[in-house]
Amino acid sequence: MAASIVCGRTSMFFRSLNGISCSKTLLSANSQTLLLQTASYNPKPLRLKLREPYIPDRSSEKTPDWQKTPRYDRKLFGRYGSASGIDPASLWPNHEQLERIIEEENQWHPPLEVMLKNLQEEERQDTEKRQAKEKLIAANMAKMPKMIADWRKEKLQKKTKMNEEKTRRSKLLAEARESLGQTLDPRNHKFLEMVAELEKEEKKKQKVMKKKQKHEQAAVPPPPPPPVAAP
Repeated sequence: MAASIVCGRTSMFFRSLNGISCSKTLLSANSQTLLLQTASYNPKPLRLKLREPYIPDRSSEKTPDWQKTPRYDRKLFGRYGSASGIDPASLWPNHEQLERIIEEENQWHPPLEVMLKNLQEEERQDTEKRQAKEKLIAANMAKMPKMIADWRKEKLQKKTKMNEEKTRRSKLLAEARESLGQTLDPRNHKFLEMVAELEKEEKKKQKVMKKKQKHEQAAVPPPPPPPVAAP
């Protein structure tokens, strides 16, 4: 029983080896055939009429516009020479075109002297701008102490005015509470009307006081001039 199984497996192994060898033979034969076909490939040459140059007919409507330009004429003359039938003198720029070309060259490629002159002018302008900026900074720095002192003075005046307004407001509220009663809500319309009335009276008093001070200052005679020394 065991011997028959071993013989069967051995025969199967040899058959597989024979199949592999046959496939390798077929592959090698196909590759050789492909190489032979590639080596023997000889395409037909393209039949181009290269003996006569192609010169477009300017009078024909079928000729595109870009083949009627001077640029294309220069291209034809450069490729075919005198066989193109183009006059070389027509390829050179005329007086107007030459002047425009010279003007463009002077604008985009100026001479060395012009470039140096422009560079010096730019340096001079930069120096003037820098000096003006330094002068402005120096002037502002000189004004800085006075500006700081004015700012502190203005800040102190605002703070004093706010304190005075707060004191005046507290005084008016106290007078309104004294007139209407301590238990009255400050948001009551009667209380607010009383405060507004007291503020009007206070402004009138201040206005009268300012007028009085102005009249008193105008009534004071100016001081007498100093005595003139006798010669």
